[in-house]
Amino acid sequence: MILVTGGAGFIGANFVIDWLTEGNEPVVNLDKLTYAGNLENLRPLQGDARHVFVQGDIGDRAVVDALLQQYRPRAIINFAAESHVDRSIHGPAEFIQTNVVGTFQLLEAVRAHWSQLPADEQAAFRFLHVSTDEVYGSLGAADPAFSEATPYAPNSPYSASKAASDHLVRAYHHTYGLPVLTTNCSNNYGPLQFPEKLIPLVIHNALAGRPLPIYGDGSNVRDWLYVGDHCSAIRRVLEAGRVGETYNIGGCNEKTNLEVVNALCAMLDERHPESPVMPHASLIAFVKDRPGHDRRYAIDARKIERELGWVPSETFESGIRKTVAWYLDNQDWVAHVTSGEYRNWVSRNYADHPA
Repeated sequence: MILVTGGAGFIGANFVIDWLTEGNEPVVNLDKLTYAGNLENLRPLQGDARHVFVQGDIGDRAVVDALLQQYRPRAIINFAAESHVDRSIHGPAEFIQTNVVGTFQLLEAVRAHWSQLPADEQAAFRFLHVSTDEVYGSLGAADPAFSEATPYAPNSPYSASKAASDHLVRAYHHTYGLPVLTTNCSNNYGPLQFPEKLIPLVIHNALAGRPLPIYGDGSNVRDWLYVGDHCSAIRRVLEAGRVGETYNIGGCNEKTNLEVVNALCAMLDERHPESPVMPHASLIAFVKDRPGHDRRYAIDARKIERELGWVPSETFESGIRKTVAWYLDNQDWVAHVTSGEYRNWVSRNYADHPA
């Protein structure tokens, strides 16, 4: 039995579905069900006795303590986090509460549980903390990619809160001996991603003939990682990663935001020619850059390849094709998650960034 936190969100839900597709080990899935946590994401697992869903907060000690006592998981994979930079700029308090205080409370509960296990179960136990490359800050065009030894230099409330959670996880290993693993991934994309992030936002707006907002000049660079590849990397780290170590997970696909949007537009021109505005690239609208917008992220993923033999399976071209196909085939899901609250947030956010 494993316990997954944040397992109704984008990456967490993909991981839980992938885990139960690849094997039979049961999953207890704890998620608070905020705006980005959605039970519809878990629809493929409906009626599956191997999946136990519990609505709750990682910061609620009573809930976490009860789950640990009842199910005695051999491992915990912590996806639970507030994760959108723009939202952290508008309201940093929730990011501190979930990413810092919530992680602390979760670690305290896990430490108490782990310390009471028999010696063999203690040795086999793992706490895998899922983090981001944004904790490393911003790179110049010629700078080497982020490695596991790159100093932390977070530039947004979101990345600062994730950096704090990473430090807590490290401290609980070095101080208490808790057997932890940390992964820092690059920008994920794929099915089930909430349409506030670039790729699903562009698909959603393009199909409706609405502007495709791009911050600044569109030259910010990200390394794009297909979510299925991320899930396989986490499985591999959990299986064979060295306790106390950090592993960077990247897609080996550095693209500017403008390149990503143009690729999406070309694919939608091909796949969805009945859209109200064609070509879709005519909808591109450059807007004022957001505060503290990091220029470039890039992941050096040689450590996970060298130690664990993991490399991504998807190219950007193959991954983005799968992603576009999924969104075109799941417009009911998109309609349900893009509620009035979502529309209000998009209007408010981009009103702060006029062209």
